[in-house]
Amino acid sequence: MAHPLQPGQLIARGTARHLRQHDFCCLAEFVPTRGLRVDLIALGPKGEIWVVECKSSRADFAADSKWQGYLEWCDRFFWAVAPDFPVDLLPGNTGLIIADGYDAQIIREAPETKLNAARRKKLTLKFARNTADRLGALTDPKPSGSL
Repeated sequence: MAHPLQPGQLIARGTARHLRQHDFCCLAEFVPTRGLRVDLIALGPKGEIWVVECKSSRADFAADSKWQGYLEWCDRFFWAVAPDFPVDLLPGNTGLIIADGYDAQIIREAPETKLNAARRKKLTLKFARNTADRLGALTDPKPSGSL
């Protein structure tokens, strides 16, 4: 039996659905580098990389002390929050998405800071490999050679 999704997971799902309408592929719970885990990474049709942090409450936002470390791992950084989230808490120099479990809307576009080519290649390759591993685990949860 599937577990019900948590509020942050619902926000991530609605955001990913919306970004797919803009031709972005999304992956949840992505680790760009040791010690960082982003809620959602999105890979665009031109290779652009967006990071989206999903916050379900004031306390959830206040507990996030690592978000500024994500900025160097994307071209654009967004917050995705529920419609009743107090958006005045969020930094104005970041993107803003309002989402629920079904869809989302980009309210404020994030400023662009282009990744350098080497980091973009590393992240794109890691995105592809993570996605392939997750897809493979759906059809073969215990492949040969695994621990």
